[in-house]
Amino acid sequence: MSPKILITGANGQIGRVLTEALRQKFGRENVLATDITKIEDNEPFEFLDILNSQRLYEIVEDHNVTQIYHLAAILSASGEWNPLKTWNINLNGLLTVLELVREKKLDKVFFPSTIAVFGNTTPRVETPQDVPLLPSTVYGMSKSSGELWCLYYYNKFGVDVRSLRYPGIIGWQSLPAGGTTDYAVEIYHAALKNKHYECFLNADTRLPMMYMDDAIKATIDLMEADGNRLTVRYGYNLAAMSFSPEEIFQEIKKHIPEFTIDYKPDFRENIARSWTESIDDRVARKDWDWNPGFNLKTMSEDMLHHLKIVFSQEK
Repeated sequence: MSPKILITGANGQIGRVLTEALRQKFGRENVLATDITKIEDNEPFEFLDILNSQRLYEIVEDHNVTQIYHLAAILSASGEWNPLKTWNINLNGLLTVLELVREKKLDKVFFPSTIAVFGNTTPRVETPQDVPLLPSTVYGMSKSSGELWCLYYYNKFGVDVRSLRYPGIIGWQSLPAGGTTDYAVEIYHAALKNKHYECFLNADTRLPMMYMDDAIKATIDLMEADGNRLTVRYGYNLAAMSFSPEEIFQEIKKHIPEFTIDYKPDFRENIARSWTESIDDRVARKDWDWNPGFNLKTMSEDMLHHLKIVFSQEK
């Protein structure tokens, strides 16, 4: 029997692609998208403010939901403009979901964590699975606290919670909004449209990144994995590639030789410098056979190919 899945934050960068992938896998009627705004052709859909616990409970009961993918959140850069709102939505939204899953005895829940949980005290190269977490942003604080709540609900109540520490996610399907790694998506759009990009990070600031296809695969693979094999219930390290703005610029120039770039770092540079450069994800590879499919070269080829199609259809 197919699960009945509810996705919060379904209109976000990851949510849109994950919703479609889950509908292809389990059937459109079995995957309910929810968010505070609606986009076209996203049925079945329900409006949901994640802090409205009564509405969340009603939706879960009305649709016989058995699994929740809880993506609703405010991201790193946006979160610094309104820290208290970010904390409220990111952490209290999660607690609302965890408590519902416990009370209703739902099968599983997915919580997206992030490399933003790491801070200046973390080893920057090949960051291990278990290190002290002293994040530099309220977004990272909310996610590191969320990891502990996930572990608590698993240990205390047996809630089958599963979580990934996403690196920067790059996809052609939509533009991100409010993240520190957004440049790695914007740069492809700028290369094709303007042949020039102004980057808000320094040329040599390396960060862990991942292509959207791999992020979606990792999410679904983890949720479908045998729970008896899982040793981490608070956020698996996840890796695919690491690069700097200059490295991705040089890769794009192989396809668009006239492409140029300027570096004008803003406050997001300090956030990025507090994060790790590369991730050790051996635990994920061991526990549920994680293995990425894209590197910088193949991702760039795929991004440019799909964006050219998208832009041609806009004309």
